[in-house]
Amino acid sequence: MRDLTTVLAGALGGALLAVVLIFAAAANGLLPVPAGAVSGNAIHDYLMAHPTILSEMSDKAQALAQADQDKAAAATMKKLGLNTFFDPKIAFITGPANATKSVVEFYDYNCPYCRASLPAVEKFYEAHKNDTRFAFIEFPIKGPDSIVAAKVALAARNQPDKYLALHFALMGETVPVNAQVLMQDASKAGLNLVKLQADMQKPEIAAAIDASHDLATKAGIDGTPTFIVNGVMHPGAVDDAILAGLAKES
Repeated sequence: MRDLTTVLAGALGGALLAVVLIFAAAANGLLPVPAGAVSGNAIHDYLMAHPTILSEMSDKAQALAQADQDKAAAATMKKLGLNTFFDPKIAFITGPANATKSVVEFYDYNCPYCRASLPAVEKFYEAHKNDTRFAFIEFPIKGPDSIVAAKVALAARNQPDKYLALHFALMGETVPVNAQVLMQDASKAGLNLVKLQADMQKPEIAAAIDASHDLATKAGIDGTPTFIVNGVMHPGAVDDAILAGLAKES
């Protein structure tokens, strides 16, 4: 999920844009300020008399920007095709092959927003695992420990009946996921640790991480978590209501 600095920068950018637009509108006679009096004082007096206009203009600018982003994401999804995200070399795939509904998640085990989304994701999975196709995609972007975590999770796919238990355990951690935590959770999930550690060294593990990063770049995904619900992209954390709404609207 995009950090607070980026969000604040967007909000400030919208506010500054609103100010610029107000001055431009006044200069072109589109605001009821005295003719020839397009000054700071005149604009100040107008804004003081209409205190909500900056907020309204900023909200409108951000809504238009979001609409443009959504349009671009839809075009990208159309170009790539939903099946691209259900490549078994990249994703852990579960659910009926003929399901008409789908959920894709790009995540990092050390991402706080991914962890915050876990209750909703796990609940949704349990309710829809028999009618929805799921693709879980490792997207480690939080440093070396996250890369190791992704390698462990990818190697765990060679013991497929244990993968989701490990995935949900790691995502439910409240401490940084490092090598010690990984092995503890893998053991609790019932994985064969000798096989797991051997499988981690296979070249296809590193190749899968590279492939997930390449796919994210092509899809315009630069943060975690990013969900794709029935073909519609949603960056950022989800709760029960958001996830249900995405599934209903898309």
